[in-house]
Amino acid sequence: MPTPSRTPPAPIPARRLRVAAAVVWHDGRLLLTQRPPGDPLELQWELPGGKIEPDESPEGALVRELQEELGVRATAHELLEVDRYDYPHGLEVEVSFVRCELDSLEFTPSEAVHAVRWATPDAIDLATVLAGDRAFLTRLGARSR
Repeated sequence: MPTPSRTPPAPIPARRLRVAAAVVWHDGRLLLTQRPPGDPLELQWELPGGKIEPDESPEGALVRELQEELGVRATAHELLEVDRYDYPHGLEVEVSFVRCELDSLEFTPSEAVHAVRWATPDAIDLATVLAGDRAFLTRLGARSR
């Protein structure tokens, strides 16, 4: 009796993770934070921000994330751009870049932030930045070294 052929199940499509990134300027420099050691994307620099919860807007997520990660209150302004990036390890992200202002430049970083710095776009080495932020930062003047 022949055995029925089995068609392998179709792969489950990955769900795209929605994240928000704060574009904060001060004296011509952008605010960058560094991911902590032990994180899957450890020690990479990024525009601060994080995951957008199901009931949040990108602006609301940034107000929450900047308070949690840096201990500062933020005002989110206009959405500048939305980019998508698919990481080789399978993570798919949609990044909403939002211009923000901070009530203070005195940070109290949480454990989710290893370091904080300000940099002009032309001083940012794209090789040290999260891949999902690179296209946006390139348009601002960052480059690979």
